[in-house]
Amino acid sequence: MSLPILGITLGDPFGTGPEITVKALSDKCVYERSRPLVIGDSAALEYAIEVQKQLGNKELKLNSINDVSAAKFEYGTIDVFDMNLISRSDFPEITTPPKPLGIGSTAKGGEAAFNYVVKAIELAVEKKVDATVTNAISKEAINMAGHHYSGHTEIYADYTKTPKYTMMLAHDDLRVVHVSTHVSLREACDRVKKQRVLDVIRIANMGCKQIGIENPKIAVAGLNPHCGENGMFGREEIEEIQPAIDEALKEGINIPDRRPTPPDTVFSKALGGWYDIVVAMYHDQGHIPLKVKGFVYNKAEGHWDAVAGVNITLGIPIIRASVDHGTGFDLSGSGLCNEISLVNAMDYAIRMANAKAK
Repeated sequence: MSLPILGITLGDPFGTGPEITVKALSDKCVYERSRPLVIGDSAALEYAIEVQKQLGNKELKLNSINDVSAAKFEYGTIDVFDMNLISRSDFPEITTPPKPLGIGSTAKGGEAAFNYVVKAIELAVEKKVDATVTNAISKEAINMAGHHYSGHTEIYADYTKTPKYTMMLAHDDLRVVHVSTHVSLREACDRVKKQRVLDVIRIANMGCKQIGIENPKIAVAGLNPHCGENGMFGREEIEEIQPAIDEALKEGINIPDRRPTPPDTVFSKALGGWYDIVVAMYHDQGHIPLKVKGFVYNKAEGHWDAVAGVNITLGIPIIRASVDHGTGFDLSGSGLCNEISLVNAMDYAIRMANAKAK
């Protein structure tokens, strides 16, 4: 019973979360490495199981509980901490072949998804689960429900009372952390300040150590083209980023370039093994290269071969790994959703939980 307990939130119940959770937990290997517990609604999982059954896939059972101690953790049965916020009548009848739900963002879905996350945080803080894994939520839906957060990261930071945090995106050996995320590009530029850059460098260094990298090699991306070209295209590198790097170097943090690295080459170098992690200055600077690598569309066959990648919140006192894609309302309920990103997130959560236990 030493395997880590993973608290897996269902995400928006009308999104892809229920379906990809069922697919991921259809793999016996998951139970050989962890004890998965879904936090969500049994009704949403029952619907996803019915869809998979119609497509000829393995039919799983549900064990609906309201206390972690009642979980069985047996392959073939999904343990679900049932929040009872969604009912079967909230879903349409299943067609042959199954069609997407077509529900989209709703206040009801947002309220449910938000409460799943809060319960997962609560269980982790109380040490009833060893790590949390989150499926995608709709930012629009949770705001429609009256919860004004821009994403999972901010919810976790608020409910764990964490002032300094960042998200890390990872796919294979490419890892990225961000100085800012869900703000306008104009505001993102204003947030590039020495102290914040230094905080994120420190968090990146610790985050890599948490997954077993003893002496992480860190690259710090510039904000401006050519890192500002000595002030010609902006002075953030000179006035904010370089001073943060100098301070980090004094602390013994390994930044091989010792200066900001041009953002148009830093990710190619990271893929080549020059760095273990890249500090990006804003949301899209970090997200785009990760998704170019992890999201693979099969043009000839007209579907996604892979939707891979993991989103990890660093700096908080509990473990949180997440899928790195959206709710997929256009596909949810069809039986065609891809579970690779969730499997990757579970792998990272297991890795971090085992390292923490040691």
